[in-house]
Amino acid sequence: MSFSGLRCVENLERILYTYPQSLILRSINTMKINIDKDLLLDNLTVASRFVSNRFSSVPSLQGILFETKDKHINLYATNLTSFFHTKIKNPTTEEKKIVFDPKKVMEFLSLLTPGIVELDIEDSQLVIRKDKTKGTFSLINAEDFPYPPIVKEKEEKIKTDVLKKHLPLVLFAASSDDTRPVLNGVNFLTQDDEIALVATDGFRLSLLKMKKEDSIPQMLVPKGFLEEVVRLSKEEKEMGLRFSEKEKVISFTFGDTTVYSRLITGDFPPFEKVIPSESKTKAVIEKDEFLRNIRIVSVFAREVSNIALLSFGKDGITMSPKTERDDQNSTLQDADVEGPPQKVAFNFKFIIDFLMHAPDKKKIIIEVLRPDAPVVFKIEGNKDFLHVIMPVRIQT
Repeated sequence: MSFSGLRCVENLERILYTYPQSLILRSINTMKINIDKDLLLDNLTVASRFVSNRFSSVPSLQGILFETKDKHINLYATNLTSFFHTKIKNPTTEEKKIVFDPKKVMEFLSLLTPGIVELDIEDSQLVIRKDKTKGTFSLINAEDFPYPPIVKEKEEKIKTDVLKKHLPLVLFAASSDDTRPVLNGVNFLTQDDEIALVATDGFRLSLLKMKKEDSIPQMLVPKGFLEEVVRLSKEEKEMGLRFSEKEKVISFTFGDTTVYSRLITGDFPPFEKVIPSESKTKAVIEKDEFLRNIRIVSVFAREVSNIALLSFGKDGITMSPKTERDDQNSTLQDADVEGPPQKVAFNFKFIIDFLMHAPDKKKIIIEVLRPDAPVVFKIEGNKDFLHVIMPVRIQT
């Protein structure tokens, strides 16, 4: 070996002795990505809504999978019932896969000024730099992260208006109680040229019927997943739908984003039996004023029982809280009332929920059979929708 060659070996040995090997390996394994801060934050925000919020033996479920492949950044998130995947174009050709907790990363990004941020992805941490600011975030083992299910069925194109317009009238009535899973979703029923959407939590029920213009299958879909579908469809006119009867999975695609959900299995309750086939008292009332008056009553009702009394009479509908002194606080709203006087008690929260989802500047039709029977609420001009609220039995 020449003298100059020997000198190079000595220099290399000196470097290895001076700098720990771990630091040299870290610099070799570091991957750098430049990306617009707002673009990354927006996509992480959507993905984070699919992250599991329950304790799991799989730590990666608490995070978002960040994967680079084929000149794209892929973001994945899941709670094992629903899955999220989106692609962001990026010139990087190196393949890398990490998982991180999104909460702190999102908060950090939200406080940065607009522009390009630099991501340094190392084996044990993610470093985000913007101008003179740097944030370091620990990683979660990515090996056990589950990818979305593969749905091989042909994609159908459907108009987003079908779900954007109709789902909000039904979704709020679905249950959030996990003890009865079949009530946690919206039941899609198809018959001939008609589709029915039904949701109930056992105390109220929403039913919407519409003409079958798109190929929407019969299925029972989780409420939380459909809420995300409505959010994602806001800016889109069309979306792709895939449905696997065999795997019990459905997916919706919006541009470069696809969301998946496992369907709820089990028998939806026979809701038709809850809907009265007749009524004795019928009232037509202005929606916006009705909502304001129920809220006024709720100021007093929530102190004791959350019960609002609706008295139907020839002068209109008198509303009052169910308290020890019912006659102390009340309001009378003009309404067109047909049939005998009746007094019905409701949990005022259910009425407010319904009115909040009903269109503004509309009239509400209330049909009462008797004080202890389900009461039907309709929206004037919409013959395809009805909402049922179970009354509260009280001693009069």
